[in-house]
Amino acid sequence: MKQILKYSTIAVTLLMLTTTSQANETKEVDVTKKETATKVEKKEAHEAHAHKHWGYMGDVSPKHWSEVKKEFNMCSEGKQQSPINVVASKDIELKPLDLQYKTGSETIINNGHTVQVNVKDGSVLKIDGADYKLKQFHFHVPSENNINGEAYPLEAHFVHATDDGKLAVVAVMFEEGEENPVLAKAWKKLPSLKVGEATKCGLTTEEVQALMPKNKDYYKFNGSLTTPPCSEGVKWHVYKNALTASKEQINTFFNLFSFPNNRPVQDTNNREIDE
Repeated sequence: MKQILKYSTIAVTLLMLTTTSQANETKEVDVTKKETATKVEKKEAHEAHAHKHWGYMGDVSPKHWSEVKKEFNMCSEGKQQSPINVVASKDIELKPLDLQYKTGSETIINNGHTVQVNVKDGSVLKIDGADYKLKQFHFHVPSENNINGEAYPLEAHFVHATDDGKLAVVAVMFEEGEENPVLAKAWKKLPSLKVGEATKCGLTTEEVQALMPKNKDYYKFNGSLTTPPCSEGVKWHVYKNALTASKEQINTFFNLFSFPNNRPVQDTNNREIDE
């Protein structure tokens, strides 16, 4: 009888040890599963963040650009950012811009952020003897730059670059008024534009030239790109006088994106603004 009790005790002990071991193994498996799930969630979150593209709304709006990609750090750290509220700080009687626009448009494209008109080679802005070649012009609704505290419903940026990568922008404001015939021609392409696909535009040299105001007075200052990566060292020239665009033309552009595609004005940080 004692022998039977002895074996029974041993069996119970072994059973308890086995049960405890299995329980511990189950806990370890559960912990491992949770850790794996957490790692997967973190990886997916990181990948989702990595694949975010900058924009104008929500968590990819201008105030978040430097968070979207580390290369966009200048968007929050830069000291000569654009756009700005343009208020002249120095009157030096600027010489007229040496614009030598001799070509028309090549293509027009909706790049997801704006409508951009690419220009054929051969048009330049001469600055201190250097050729800044006109590459493209695009639009913002409402304006990015303000002039003496006033915003405009539409602004065009003519982007120029030298062969070694220096940049210069000429900005033209549009106020609501009569329909703009050049915009009317370009806007006919808007309904058929597919994001990322360029199509022929057909603007002539004269029509590109007509997107400059007759009064050539302007402001000059150093700034940046108004979109990521917000690179500085850009030479800005903002015409004082606006062209007109009809309310319908302005609304047509806005409705293409259904959100304002303008970066808010940035601190001038005591920059010199010449006129």
